[in-house]
Amino acid sequence: MVGKVLELFSTDMSIDLGTANTIVSVKGKGIVINEPSVVAVKRDKFGVNKVLAVGTEAKKMVGKTPGNVEAIRPMKDGVIADFDITETMIRYFIQKVHARKRFVSPRVIICVPYDLTQVERKAVKEAAYNANAREVHLIAEPMAAAIGAGLPVMEPVGNLVVDIGGGTTEIGVVSLGGLVISKSIKVAGDKIDKAIVDFVKEKYNLLIGERTGEEIKIRIGSAVVLPPNEELKMYVKGKDQIRGLLTKIELTSKDIKDAMEKPLKDIANALKEVLEQMPPDLAGDIVENGIVLTGGGALIRGLDVYLKNVVKLPVFVAENPLLAVAKGTGEALENIDILKLVHSEND
Repeated sequence: MVGKVLELFSTDMSIDLGTANTIVSVKGKGIVINEPSVVAVKRDKFGVNKVLAVGTEAKKMVGKTPGNVEAIRPMKDGVIADFDITETMIRYFIQKVHARKRFVSPRVIICVPYDLTQVERKAVKEAAYNANAREVHLIAEPMAAAIGAGLPVMEPVGNLVVDIGGGTTEIGVVSLGGLVISKSIKVAGDKIDKAIVDFVKEKYNLLIGERTGEEIKIRIGSAVVLPPNEELKMYVKGKDQIRGLLTKIELTSKDIKDAMEKPLKDIANALKEVLEQMPPDLAGDIVENGIVLTGGGALIRGLDVYLKNVVKLPVFVAENPLLAVAKGTGEALENIDILKLVHSEND
């Protein structure tokens, strides 16, 4: 009874706490916040950090801050790298949504990588409780991705989802409301961006930042060779590491395919490992239903074709893959019966 009353006065929410972005959904309203997982802090003369900005405003400061100001990404490879800053970030987003109902704390569902240790799970929950959450539940990322992609997760049918986020790639085989097989690797969007930065440095002696690497990936990146008439090009500005002068070069989608080769191969190998573990009865389902890609990495041109050529199975990109995990986490918030079925292994 008390719980029902609290729900009337509380803005319950779900949080996709990603390495690159944090997406917050509110019960009955859907997604209300989608901002970078970045916090800008200024260190005073006593060594105390003062928060200057969170989210979008903080990301604008990345790579451009003076000595006493730092733009921090507190999530690294899908886990908390800086507990205090993560707590600050969660508190900011909760208060931004829940500002008018501060006398009643919200119930919060947080999406986390499948293979988080118990210590890491406890750290995530503790950060949310310290940020004034009333209840905290965790849901595994592959499950949230499958729900958000519209797969029939509660049915006795195997479905395979590959979620390529910022810090981790999560691969899960879902059936009857549970994860039959799951694998998480720390190769995803950030590693792909870094591979592009390193490639440009090695091939063209040009120093660029990771934000530029991400922009290159989005604008001209392709996992497969494009036809000559569809080849993409862009000019990139940076610093010549030999002469020390600022300059610009022209990159092509073929360049970026070569740059992304190693991290994409790591993702393909992880997918093959999951397929090798597949129980025979589920294997037939996957052959029939194919593989669904979610996450920002699913938007890389030709990635579905690249993976299809590797595993010899149908590969599809989910509708609006960037928001699939957030949508699935939000659906668990809307339907507590789903949450009861899928969250017990995490709590």
